[in-house]
Amino acid sequence: MKSQTVTVQMPEGMHARPATVFVKEAGKFKSEITLTCEETSVNGKSIMGLLMLALSPGCQVVISAAGPDEEQALSVLTNILGARNE
Repeated sequence: MKSQTVTVQMPEGMHARPATVFVKEAGKFKSEITLTCEETSVNGKSIMGLLMLALSPGCQVVISAAGPDEEQALSVLTNILGARNE
């Protein structure tokens, strides 16, 4: 299992549209994806889980991936959360 901490850089945080993009990309990987913010962990392939985290700009989230393509999954998914879409 590999993990990386990312600061959410999206100006409006993780609302429905970027959550959909994240889940769609996470679904392309065989690895299990988990996001943890404070003490709450959710499945990174679940749109409801991501929205439940209510990630706002500046929040720190730990993305964990466990599986055969974990390194690639972390690379892609951390870029999505850390991207500035202005």
